[in-house]
Amino acid sequence: MKLKITLCLIAVLMSLQSFSQSSVALKTNLLYDGLTFTPNLGLEIGLGRRTTLDISGGYNPWNLNGDRNDNKKLVHWLSELEFRYWFCQRFSGLFLGIHLLGSQYNISGHNLPLLLGANSQNYRYDGWAVGGGISLGYQLVLAKRWNLEFNVGFGYAGMRYNKYDCPQCGALIQSNAWRNYWGPTRGGISLMFML
Repeated sequence: MKLKITLCLIAVLMSLQSFSQSSVALKTNLLYDGLTFTPNLGLEIGLGRRTTLDISGGYNPWNLNGDRNDNKKLVHWLSELEFRYWFCQRFSGLFLGIHLLGSQYNISGHNLPLLLGANSQNYRYDGWAVGGGISLGYQLVLAKRWNLEFNVGFGYAGMRYNKYDCPQCGALIQSNAWRNYWGPTRGGISLMFML
């Protein structure tokens, strides 16, 4: 599996040679990494003078505190796809975006009332989510090849999950439960490198 992912990443990076300067950027969301300890990577591709396509994802495979007796975790993968319209020119200034997202998760020991309801820290949730929304953002040019991006998005996510009695072991309480979530679906402070 790791070999397939590595080969796909190499193929994508090699294909980027055909784009001109300021058409492609690699990025990492520092806010996402800092709040959830999730390594992430994004690729933004220029489509037109005022349009880009942002493809990003993150993967968190571990328990947060490293203690085998405490099952506090935000284990998940998340991928997002966003079409952006720039009000001036791509990769500079204000943009409006429409995004889609998909995720699979195994969360326990966290109080996330907006996502999972009250007292969610007392349970473990294992499931998936899909959704989308709109976003607004701004990119600040720092240097010739470096940008800093700020964005926030709101929308909908449908969440299917199994709920377990306690964060560490617990019996199954709910199977295939469904939750409709309306609220923030995207947010970030990203450091970008223009290829």
